[in-house]
Amino acid sequence: MFSGMKIGRGVTWFALVAAIVLTVFPFYWMVRTALTPAADLYRDSTALWPESPTLINFIRVLGLVDAGTARAAGGSGAQIDFLLYTVNSLVYSGLIAAVQTFCCAMAGYAFARLRFPGRDLVFGVIVAALMVPPIFTLLPNFVLVKQLGILNTIPGLVLPSLLMTPFAVFFLRQFFLSIPRDVEEAATLEGVNRWGMFWKIVLPMSRGPLITIGLTTVVWSWKDYLWPLLVGKGESTRVLTVGLGVFLQQSPNTAPDWTGLMAGSVLSVVPVLLLLVFLGRRLVQSMNFSGMK
Repeated sequence: MFSGMKIGRGVTWFALVAAIVLTVFPFYWMVRTALTPAADLYRDSTALWPESPTLINFIRVLGLVDAGTARAAGGSGAQIDFLLYTVNSLVYSGLIAAVQTFCCAMAGYAFARLRFPGRDLVFGVIVAALMVPPIFTLLPNFVLVKQLGILNTIPGLVLPSLLMTPFAVFFLRQFFLSIPRDVEEAATLEGVNRWGMFWKIVLPMSRGPLITIGLTTVVWSWKDYLWPLLVGKGESTRVLTVGLGVFLQQSPNTAPDWTGLMAGSVLSVVPVLLLLVFLGRRLVQSMNFSGMK
């Protein structure tokens, strides 16, 4: 019996380690390619680590060298305004995450605590919207933004995703239902109105779920490509994912600048990675409200 348990535990650990390796290895290979000199990329294509690691690919992607030096390092000479695109991505993902999380919290609380005609029907429609693929709303949103005259602007980028998503409303409603009503009844006896109850009591008690929704929204919007490509084509509104695509398109068709592209991709992951590292514990703790261990 004990030997069977040990075998089962060993298989579980092996599967867990294999899953971690499969998940992390693509990122590792991206870093490895970014540190490889362009001239050695194909010669060392099977090596787990470059023979002569270099930071020149990061330096030229950041635009810290001229086009001649970039070509001498094996690049195509293409350059991107990495700082501007990073700021645009931060504004794009930050605005969506902040406003959407707050609006979804208000909607979730209303569906959990308030009683109004058609509440269950409206909530059912919102939940049903989970089954609608985002690609179906792409064209109507684009036509709306174009008719409003806000193409190539930050408001045009964030408007379709600014207020809510069905999953966030559903997720937060389920958490608000788990909050004891005694807390709110005590606040009512103290003369706290509904808005004060939501702002001063419910939101502070919901930091974990709110951080969860905020993090997932940031990650989703940070890696979004198709919508920013359609609406934010201008240089002043171009986000990082679109900028990396433009960088690749500027490379010669016969020899894509893979080392530069991988260096830019690594740099684009760093802000979200740091956010997950600093707030990851909150993300894990927020799962406890559902009873998961």
